[in-house]
Amino acid sequence: MRAVQRPLLGFLCGPWLWVSLAQPPTRPPTRQSPVSPTLHFRLAGYPRKHNEGRIEVLYNQEWGTICDDDFTLANAHVLCRHLGFVAATGWTHSAKYGKGVGRIWLDNVNCGGHEKSIAECQSRGWGNSDCSHDEDAGVVCKDERIAGFIDSNVIEAEQNQVEELRLRPVVSQAKRPLPITEGIVEVRHKNSWAQICDENWSGRESRVVCGMLGFPAERKANRNFYKLYLQRQQHNYHLHSVACAGNEVHISTCSFEFYKSNITSVCKGGMPAVVSCVPGPLFAAGNAQKKRRGQQQQQGQQRVRLKGGAKVGEGRVEVLKNGEWGTVCDDRWNLLSASVVCRELGFGSAKEALTGARLGQGEEGHQPDPLCRGSEKSLWSCPSKNITQQDCKHSEDAGVRCNAPYMAYETTIRLSGGRSRFEGRVEVAVGARGNHTRQWGLICGEGWGTLEATVACRQLGLGYANHGLQVRCCRRCRFAAEVKLACWEGHMTSYPAWPSTRWGRMGPAQGEAGAHC
Repeated sequence: MRAVQRPLLGFLCGPWLWVSLAQPPTRPPTRQSPVSPTLHFRLAGYPRKHNEGRIEVLYNQEWGTICDDDFTLANAHVLCRHLGFVAATGWTHSAKYGKGVGRIWLDNVNCGGHEKSIAECQSRGWGNSDCSHDEDAGVVCKDERIAGFIDSNVIEAEQNQVEELRLRPVVSQAKRPLPITEGIVEVRHKNSWAQICDENWSGRESRVVCGMLGFPAERKANRNFYKLYLQRQQHNYHLHSVACAGNEVHISTCSFEFYKSNITSVCKGGMPAVVSCVPGPLFAAGNAQKKRRGQQQQQGQQRVRLKGGAKVGEGRVEVLKNGEWGTVCDDRWNLLSASVVCRELGFGSAKEALTGARLGQGEEGHQPDPLCRGSEKSLWSCPSKNITQQDCKHSEDAGVRCNAPYMAYETTIRLSGGRSRFEGRVEVAVGARGNHTRQWGLICGEGWGTLEATVACRQLGLGYANHGLQVRCCRRCRFAAEVKLACWEGHMTSYPAWPSTRWGRMGPAQGEAGAHC
């Protein structure tokens, strides 16, 4: 699985082609992929043409993507016929058309190319995948329609869908710290960014936007300041009349209207939507971070945690009850419940609700099986049913991938001298972000081990460390890190944030610190 850092939330937008096709009963399905009465398919992503894009499937009333593992042209042939094209001319991997949201419905799909339905192809089964949305598959169909193909559910190419969103701050880049918590809400429209009219905009819509950007909560922005600032500028509006319930994990599931391209975009009596978000304790800057961590300590021991994730904000969900940690059963696990966990832990809404112990099996017993509405402050506030070990095995442990704010952690650390980008000496940058005088230095290896290397690997988006290295050399280490703590068992997000790290010049020590991710 591939991990990619992006400067802001990176879901691409574009027109969707949506069709439905009844499943033919002529062939028995494989045991992995039982036949559904009706499947729907669409092409999504941007930039793309009408006959290409990320392939998405509506199964069990939920849209999802297909993983690119073992994907072939034969698979693309079957999918293109679902979409009304005669054949495929190619396929894409690694989320070329942007990352989808929600479930990854199929993985390791193996078609012969002659099947009438993707459900007839071998796979790991519906919803059983070990992929992330970085591996979403796409198809390129031959621009020739099947003769007589008619489908009433085709969405015309003129209708767009919002997938990528950002906050544009008004404070200059040199003065603002990361993460960006406040600014003008913008959505990608074709090759540019456009604003949202704030007509009827409320805290519910702000909550959804903040969740997408990795923040657990919203706060009221100084609208008068922005109104004065924005009245001297021209605006390009793309959306208006956005209405959310507040528990949505993505703005695309809210109701809204597009401005038509043939009329002048006007926001009557309003201005561009502005949002201010509250960062979680892990991402708050300076004194705010200390204050929020102090509040957490006063509230007592944390009762929910994530374990087994390779990146920050993902893992198997574990809860503390009667002094014992246990896992959560995936029987009723969904994005709403997963988002409650993410926000409770200081992240945003959930990108994925993982089932089938995709992030490893727990060792302790199971705890109550929750079903949340998405507005709860804690997983413990959700209605639940008691289960036993017989009701739910650890092969059904639930997991989550949460939206986390962009912190540019990967720009302050690098691996050098290795045989690949996954290994090498660990070098860290000392100096302010954007400062051209920042220096790169080595870390002396005294006290360096696998847990410390894991923090470095996670900071680079490379997952866990196989092991930490002490590279012996004849040079002098330019900087030193005296590590006294195990860094939260390797769960720290950023190497420079270690409280026990001491920077300065040192002579030769136990070699230089290295990592194999």
